[in-house]
Amino acid sequence: MSEVGFYHLTRSSLEEALPRLLEKAHAAGMRILLRAGSRERVDALDRHLWVYRPDSWLPHGTRADGNAPLQPIWLTEQVENPNGATLLVLVDQAADDDLASFARVLDLFDGGNEDEVAAARSRWRARREAGHRLVYWRQTERGAWEKASEEG
Repeated sequence: MSEVGFYHLTRSSLEEALPRLLEKAHAAGMRILLRAGSRERVDALDRHLWVYRPDSWLPHGTRADGNAPLQPIWLTEQVENPNGATLLVLVDQAADDDLASFARVLDLFDGGNEDEVAAARSRWRARREAGHRLVYWRQTERGAWEKASEEG
């Protein structure tokens, strides 16, 4: 089973928090699959990851770029793993039918949106029942992440 980390965005937007999480995972040598809820969101995140900071550079690609096996970070809206990722990052309540095929999963959700919070709670329960190890991460006042609880 996978370790599933729930990242409750309360101090940062997804666009602020996501690049920092991807930077850490990439620096640790992980291959990453980022799955969004729609093709439009994939395109927007693709553009954002090239310009989120003037000195930033996160190597990534999408279906439009091709060469998935060569991409350390692959952005998609589909249930696939063409770059052999071991870390799955889910945004926008993206499809999660294949969690067990990843060592780790990050599930990011907007704490300011009650529908997203309710959906995250439902996913927590379903993933607990499926036997995954769960970790809940919350943001501190400064936007850093702290482990608030874990199960399994």
